[in-house]
Parts: sequence; structure tokens; C-alpha cells
Amino acid sequence: MSSPHSPGTHAGPGTHADPGTHADPRGTGAAGVPAEPALAAVGRAVDRVDAPAKVTGRARYAAELPYEGLAWAAFTYATVTRGRITAIDTEAASALPGVVAVITHLDAPRMKPSPKPNPIRSMESMATATSVDYLNTPEVHWNGQPVAVVVAEDPETAAHAAESVSVTYEVLPHSVDFADEERHAVPQRSSVIQHASGSKGDADAALAAAPVSVDLRFTTPRHHHNALEPHATTAVWDGDRLTVHDGTQNIHWLRSQLATKFDVPVGDVRVLAPFVGGGFGGKSMVWPGTILTALAARVTGRPVRAALTREGVYRSVGGRQPSVQRVAIGAERDGGMTALIHTSTAPTGKVGGAPEQITSVARHMYGAEHIRHQQYTLGLDTHSTTNMRAPGESIGSYAMEAAVDELACELGLDPVELRLRNEPSSNPIDGKPFAHRQLAECFTSGASLFGWHARSLEPRSMREGRSLVGWGTAAAYHPAWQLPANVTVRLDAGGRALVRCAFHEMGMGTATAQAQIAADELGVPFGAVTVEYGDSDLPTGPGAGGSAQTASVASSLLEACEKLKKSIGTPREGESYAQLLARTGRDHAEAAVGSETRVGKRVGQVRFTAKYLRERRRWMKAACGAHFCEVRVDADTGEARVTRWVAVFDVGRVVNAKTAASQLRGGIVMGIGQALTEQTLLDPRTGRIMNPSLSEYHVPVHADVPRIDVSWLDDPDPTMPLGIVGVGEVGITGVAGAIANALHHATGRRLYDLPLTLEKLL
Repeated sequence: MSSPHSPGTHAGPGTHADPGTHADPRGTGAAGVPAEPALAAVGRAVDRVDAPAKVTGRARYAAELPYEGLAWAAFTYATVTRGRITAIDTEAASALPGVVAVITHLDAPRMKPSPKPNPIRSMESMATATSVDYLNTPEVHWNGQPVAVVVAEDPETAAHAAESVSVTYEVLPHSVDFADEERHAVPQRSSVIQHASGSKGDADAALAAAPVSVDLRFTTPRHHHNALEPHATTAVWDGDRLTVHDGTQNIHWLRSQLATKFDVPVGDVRVLAPFVGGGFGGKSMVWPGTILTALAARVTGRPVRAALTREGVYRSVGGRQPSVQRVAIGAERDGGMTALIHTSTAPTGKVGGAPEQITSVARHMYGAEHIRHQQYTLGLDTHSTTNMRAPGESIGSYAMEAAVDELACELGLDPVELRLRNEPSSNPIDGKPFAHRQLAECFTSGASLFGWHARSLEPRSMREGRSLVGWGTAAAYHPAWQLPANVTVRLDAGGRALVRCAFHEMGMGTATAQAQIAADELGVPFGAVTVEYGDSDLPTGPGAGGSAQTASVASSLLEACEKLKKSIGTPREGESYAQLLARTGRDHAEAAVGSETRVGKRVGQVRFTAKYLRERRRWMKAACGAHFCEVRVDADTGEARVTRWVAVFDVGRVVNAKTAASQLRGGIVMGIGQALTEQTLLDPRTGRIMNPSLSEYHVPVHADVPRIDVSWLDDPDPTMPLGIVGVGEVGITGVAGAIANALHHATGRRLYDLPLTLEKLL
């Protein structure tokens, strides 16, 4: 058996290294430092260091790695919502030429159950997507649960054999209809990472007494991820040592879960994910396909690969939960908000999944005198819910921003003016000072760039030919997070630097940003920095989620660079740290920073969490922004098109102007899909997903997306590492609200239920 990785070899930025080598996609040799001047790198529009490997095809993803003796796995998915397997016939599948094994609950080796999620004791315990013991039980918990694994010599045979497995079920009572079950929802409890409820004053009494008020109900549907790279895993066992190539956005959590499930030491599991073709939250949890691929490799004694079809992703990977929201706002006639109420009801799967922080926006956005927000939840016999870009704030901001726009109409006020009149000077619900907030500046700048002054106040009053023209605006908001990160930095006497951390590159330019930071801190050219990532053998990095990865890694990287420079000493005037190393006869210097380098891992995480929670209690940290959009609606057909977009953001310091703009635009594109086209259709009788493909689940294409002009204030947050707040998720927040508001301005019709399709406008 041969492997493309040897111990101690790691993939560099955007590379998949051969054994014993380290490839640098910038094309610079190991012997010499590029002749690039050591200009300030942070803030520049730098090309991504992984781009050459991707455009030339040298990049290898989880389903593209060559292994001798490789076999392929495919899954048989349950066709009942809730039940028990009474018989399973694998004879036809096993008889097909090329089938290596068919594994069911009747013969699968026992795996240990996943730990119960506990955000206090162990963050990695939250990685488990469901509480189901896959193939260790005849129980079926959702329509689409994998109930058999077929291993074959090629993917086509595996897929055909998986369809040939015949399963008989005892069907059990189930509940999947959210509309019917909504009345059974119970108040959600708050946790250390999510405020599910909160209040200030008496919002209900203030609403009843308000001279002007709106009280609205909004709904959002289920959504599913459709990353360019569907979920894929390649698993190889060498005795009790497991190597897994996986499209994960949380290497550390996946490694921990695999070690638990297969009862092996964590150090005997290696997870590699140097390239991930999009995640957006959908690859943050550990899904059944990954676990069952590792199981199949153990059973067969061969390297095994599973690459989910698009339908397989819908069947076995969770999505965003649907929601019902109420937003009620009371105001004086001058627009000053006296009451703000935001409630939500949303389900999770009974097998797992966490509720989103839907009403979080009510805590932070508007300076109402009285505020109440509350989330309600219930369990359904569906797959577990999971993170989807800006979980909670994405759909919560839609309802909030549409309600604010409706209040502006009731008051006869410009929507921007209403927002500016209610911009708080401190966090509205608890008075906590903002670490950094320039939302008013975003609205002022965005309105000027968009030409908002030319907007008529009256709905359905702007027209061009057959098109009804509408302009809408909305606020963007997303909290700033930080996670533990372990980083090592090395500087050699020749002026080359090496940064090592098991973080993730999913197309957002993380490795490039960290190379920029290291270049400035160590006084070397950007091209002289190599970054190794995407490998669990590296120092443990944070998961890629919550827009936290760049700031989290930067925090430890900055500390490591300072530690490194102190160990080298003070250079002479005009002398670099590398030159000082050479002058003093040293080949290199290195430093390590992070919870695992100072104390025990568990103790280090507890200390980090305690420090982080102290910071959260002291400051309100968040990214924010202002969206402005134009829509045109065909007056006869109801077809709506987004034709112009301007957005201005307050995201702290921007490390890379090019990748930040791409992230913000990407979020806006996802928001356009959320507003106009996307919904997962679930049969309320059977729990079966009815549109599990891109031919039926509609995402925006190029023709649906206008020119998107994004800009930012680029003012560092003094409480965050290097002033970084995060840009990954704030872009999508407020987008659906802005489009809903533009549609109302164009047509005079207020739509309350996503997606905002043409039949609802007619």
C-alpha cells in the first residue's frame, strides 16, 4: 500500500506535497529569498498563494488522492422517516462483479457512541452531527439515514450495488411537519455561547402604548448547502493508525470524533484537508459519510473513498432549519423606537443539531427603550440542523430589517433616516460599550455612493418601461468571535519564514492573510513566507467558522512573532532579524504559542474560554454594514431581478483587500439566493426531501447577480488582534431584508415568506 503522504510532511499553502518535499506555489526556490521588497503586506490586494496550484490542477482534494488498491464506497439511504429495519437483503448487491463488501447493522463492527455535546467541558464534543450509532442499530431516525455501505472496485459499481440493497422496515410514528408541530415548541434555554432570550423594561406594555407600531410575522424555509465540492472522504488504516483525507472545515473536531468512534488514541489519527472546495458551515460537523468510510476501510483492510453525490449530500448532511418569526416595533411619531419584540420558533432534528441564534439581532441593532427577545424550539424526525453561513443572524436580520422598513412606511420616514435616529451609543439591551461600531458611517457613505437621495418615498412610484423599480436598504450585523489557536513560527538566517498551524483554506485566502501578517511582523518580503496548514499533525488550529479563523490565528501568530523576535535580540539600526541571526552565527530561531504549548490541552482551552468570556462581558464586538440595492420587477409577469448593489462595511482592519472583497461579494450572492430562489422542499407526510439536486434547488447563477460594489471603512477594532473583526459572514446578513424592502418599494406589496418568488408578487 502506498500513500501520498509520509510522516512529518505537510502540505504548504495551496500545495499537496509529495513525500519528503515541500512545494511552494509562488515558484521561489528553497535556496534564495525572492527579490520582493519588504513593503507592508497587510492591507494590500495580494493574490492568493494557493491560486497557482488550483488553476494548474496541482491541487488535490479529498476525492482525488491516488492510493494503491483503492476501493470505493457508496451508501444505501433509508426511505422511511422513522422506523426499525426488520429485514435487509444484500444478496443481489454482493453478487455484482466488483463488489468487495456490503456492510449493514447485522455485521458492522461496534463503534463507541459520540460524547454528548458540552460547550463548557469540551468544544470538540460539539462536532458530532447526530446521536445516531450508524450501522450499529436497526433504528432509523430520518428519511435518508445511511443503512448500508457497499464497497466496490469502482464508484459506478458501488453506486449500483447500493441501490440493489433491499430493506424492509417497521414504520413507526413520526413528526416532520413544522407547520403542524409549531404549537409544541418550548422556550429555548440560553447558553454561554448563545442568548436565546433577554429583556429590558416592559416591551409588551410599551408596544401597546406606542403611537405608531407594526407587528409582523415572517417565515423562512429550510436551506441546504451546495458547495462546489460535495462531501468526500478517503480513509486508510495502517494497523490501528488511521489517515483520513476529508473536505472538513474543522480538522481538530473530526480527528477527535474519529478517535472516539474507533477507540484509538487521538495521536493515531491524522486528518488532512489542505484543500476544501467550499464549506460555509456545512463541513463543520462530522457527518455519517466520513465515519462510515473509515469503518469500511477498517472492515476491508483497503484504502476506501466515498464521494457523495449531490443527492447524497441532501440525504445525509443537515441543512438550515426553517423558522417562524415575529417582529413587533413601537415608536413615537418622530421615529424613536419605544418597543422592540423579536421572537422565533425553529426546529432541530431529534437526533441532533443546535438552534440558530435567530433573535440575536434584537439585542444589538436598535436603541429601543424596551426590548424583549425569545427563541422557541422543538424536535422533529428529520436530519440534524447544522451551521449555514451566518447561522441565526442571516435569517433573523431578514425579519428585523423588513419590519424596520415597514415601520418607516408607517411613519412616512426615509428608511435610512429611521435607522440613523435609532442608532444606539452602547449595546441596547445591557448598555455594554461597543468595542467598535460605525454603522451610521456605513449608511451615510453607502447612501452617497448609491445615490439614495434620488429615491422617491412612495412605493410603486419609480418605473422604467415595463419595469417597476425599487430601492431597498438594510443593516448588516455579525458578532466577532475568537477561538484557541496554536502556532509555531520559524525564521532562518537567509530571511525565509515558516508559519505552521492546522487551520483551513476553503477558498477565502486564509493562508495568504497569515503570510501577510507574518511578513510584516518579521520584516521579510511576503514571498519569503511559507505557511503550512490543513494537517492535524501541525499545531492545532481553530475551526473555520463564525468568521473567527483569521483573527484567532492572527492572535497567536502575533504573539509567536513577538516571542521569536525577543529570542533573537535587538537588531542594529538598518539590520533585520534574519541578518542578526546570521551575524550571531545562528541558522534559525523559532517560537511556539497556544494553549497546547503552555499547559495541558484541556487546561489551556478552559483558560482561553475564561479569558474570552471575560472579554465578551466587557465589550460588544461585531462587524456591521449597510446594504443598498435596486430591483426591477416586470409589471406583467412578476419576474424580479436585482440590478444594482452597493454595500459599505465596518469590519475592522482588512488584511487582504482582494480576498475580503471576494468574501463580502460571495456573502451577498448567497443572500440573493436566500431571498429569491432557495428552499429545501420536505414532504410533510414522509420527511423526504423532494428537491435534492441543483436542477430543483435553485441557487443564483451569473445572470442573476448584478455588479456588486463593496467597500469598507478599514478602521481597526482596538480590542481585536491586529484590529481584525472578520468578513466571512457579515456580507450575507441583511441581504434578504434589503431585497424584500426593494420589492416593496417597487410594487407596494410586502412579502413575509422567503423565498420571494414571482407567484407571491402577482
